[in-house]
Amino acid sequence: MSDPAAQGTLLVISQVYPPDPAAVGQHLADAAESLHRRGWRVVVYTAGRGYDDPSVRYPARETRAGVEVRRLPLSSFGKSSIAIRLVAQALFMAQAVVRGLFLGRLAGVLVSTSPPFAGFGGTIVSWIRRVPLVWWAMDINPDQMVTSGRIGERSLVARVFDWMNRRTLARAGAVIVLDDYMKERMLRKADVADRLHVIPPWPLETHLQAIPRASNPFRHRHGIDGKCVVMYSGNAGYSTPLTTLLEAAKQVEDVAALRFVFIGGGVVKREIDDMVARDHPPNILTLPYQPLDSIRYSLSAGDVHVVSIADEGVGVVHPCKIYGAMALGKPILALAPPRSHAADIVRDHGCGWAVRHGDVEALTAILRGILVMPREQLEAMGRAARNAVNTRFSHDRLLGAVCDVVEGVAVGRMEHRA
Repeated sequence: MSDPAAQGTLLVISQVYPPDPAAVGQHLADAAESLHRRGWRVVVYTAGRGYDDPSVRYPARETRAGVEVRRLPLSSFGKSSIAIRLVAQALFMAQAVVRGLFLGRLAGVLVSTSPPFAGFGGTIVSWIRRVPLVWWAMDINPDQMVTSGRIGERSLVARVFDWMNRRTLARAGAVIVLDDYMKERMLRKADVADRLHVIPPWPLETHLQAIPRASNPFRHRHGIDGKCVVMYSGNAGYSTPLTTLLEAAKQVEDVAALRFVFIGGGVVKREIDDMVARDHPPNILTLPYQPLDSIRYSLSAGDVHVVSIADEGVGVVHPCKIYGAMALGKPILALAPPRSHAADIVRDHGCGWAVRHGDVEALTAILRGILVMPREQLEAMGRAARNAVNTRFSHDRLLGAVCDVVEGVAVGRMEHRA
């Protein structure tokens, strides 16, 4: 590896970064660490507190796998309201932009979509410092807020976000989106076809390890030994509705061998927590996010993993959690419209089932069918999922593609200036 100082500095701006469990931060960390191994100095500006739980504090300065992480104060106040989140996001971006203007030997800026207007903050740094920008869009706003009903399509907030998006797209030397449906939506905002790359996110296999059912302490601790576990793990928000699954769970309350386990956070998850506390359904277990160092046990405890994407969320958000479950060799139950990335994966690779939202009858039939399905057939679906990860969605190939884009833009700029 060459001297990182010789190639210059790459700045990464993201409100979330490990050890925060948010997937956006974990993917950025993989990219940042890989770019460091390629010989770049990488500096990350991120929030000083947990995104989902602001009571969690992280060190203000540390070096993680060679990456210099700088955590900024007044950057996370929780998710109790949109107004509070916007204030924290604005304060974070203001601090990150000011610091970025004075960062030495800056060669390029990489931003994602945490906060949603990170692209515009990166645009300001890129424009003033005259360095290239790479926008890694892991979701699209204001589209996500509009489709979830939180703001109107012609509201002032939506118009401001769209204006910032256009500025970011005009400035970006490269734009990365996660699937073809996101590509379609992004191209409707601006013609960036010559700079747009479709690269799905990879499974975060650092924290993944398949734990056998019989020796998994998570199953024993939570009383689900011997049960068929249908699991949803991750953020559950407006773009990942679970109503159809909950209605189907009611239909099979009489099936003692079946358990539904919900792990994570988000507005929909909080609604599930409230429902469980109120109604005490016998076949539903709800738990908070699990620590990264033990997530292998919780994810391995699921026999079937649920992935949900709202009809209106196609092309706006991406079902990132699907890859971790597939990497563990788990069949996928996709609650999604037929024309969606999740349904495409299940159909193309034969690794599960896809059900439309609202079709409780079909989902109930699938759940009852899973219980009588030969174990070998379920395991074959799991192997198909794992094979898809090994080929189409492998960590090394997709991480390498992202880093090639970032490095290509930065090196191109340096060669142009030379």
